[in-house]
Amino acid sequence: MNKKQGLLIVNLGTPSAATPMAIRNYLTEFLLDRHVVDLPAFIWYPILKYLVLPKRVPYIINHYQKIWIEGESPLLHYSKRLINQLQLALPDMQCELAMTYGEPSLLSALNSLKSCEQITLLPLFPQYSTTTTQAVLDKVKQLIADNNIKINLSYIHDYADHPSYIDALYSQILQAFSIQGQPDVLLLSYHGIPERYIDKRHDDYVQRCQLTTNLLTNKCQENGIDLTIKMAYQSKFGKGKWVEPNTSDILEKLAKTGSKYVQVICPGFSADCIETLYEIDEQNREIFLNAGGKQFYYIPALNDTSLQVELIKDILEKPPFLKKF
Repeated sequence: MNKKQGLLIVNLGTPSAATPMAIRNYLTEFLLDRHVVDLPAFIWYPILKYLVLPKRVPYIINHYQKIWIEGESPLLHYSKRLINQLQLALPDMQCELAMTYGEPSLLSALNSLKSCEQITLLPLFPQYSTTTTQAVLDKVKQLIADNNIKINLSYIHDYADHPSYIDALYSQILQAFSIQGQPDVLLLSYHGIPERYIDKRHDDYVQRCQLTTNLLTNKCQENGIDLTIKMAYQSKFGKGKWVEPNTSDILEKLAKTGSKYVQVICPGFSADCIETLYEIDEQNREIFLNAGGKQFYYIPALNDTSLQVELIKDILEKPPFLKKF
């Protein structure tokens, strides 16, 4: 393929199979990244190897096996379908997919794009964080330096407030309301981060999530949708203090204070994965219903829909925070 423009889409990553070894290998690579867990290696590695992995792998393997689609994790399944849709929609660009951790690798994608005159890197994390977007950027820089890759690369820093992103989320919500009925409460659940990262790394992730929430809330109100909209953070890991409020706590409280019907959307996840399909749609559904709630609906991620394809096309045409490497 010899195209002048290239597009590199990057998501977090996923185990290559729903097996103990594949999950262990993936979690090891992911949790040893200093962007994700910044404890000193001599302290963290023994904890990870002898305490975290032996406990976590057996715990999540059944959940992975339940959500696997056609022999692949949902994240990989939807990401591959998305890149195929993008290639059809952008015939003059070479579109490649990579993961920060696991396969397809960043190095193979960078090598595939070497013949392009100009490449745009789009990490599929709408709200910038040092734990996700910055991990991608640092890894790409390292790979370019280590492998002496000559490449003209720009990157999208963030698209938390891009009008097309807000419109796409709004369309997903409208569709859910039209099919499932309007809930008492719409909960926006974002992936959490350790609280200490905010000051230590000057990470403005929480502000970016709040910005998306505010814009989406305004969009709903402007269009006459009158309901309670709340935001919270999920996927807490370890014993340190994480940003709050916690999604599970909010759902339990909503059920106990009279909310009968809740819908949950996860704006920070561009594709469905274990955090949405298991943690939200199974685990947190159970929490809400067990606490007295009557109806729960998870609004799917944008995945490989035309909304996501059009969103990415719009981001490329009117790029927010486009920066050079």
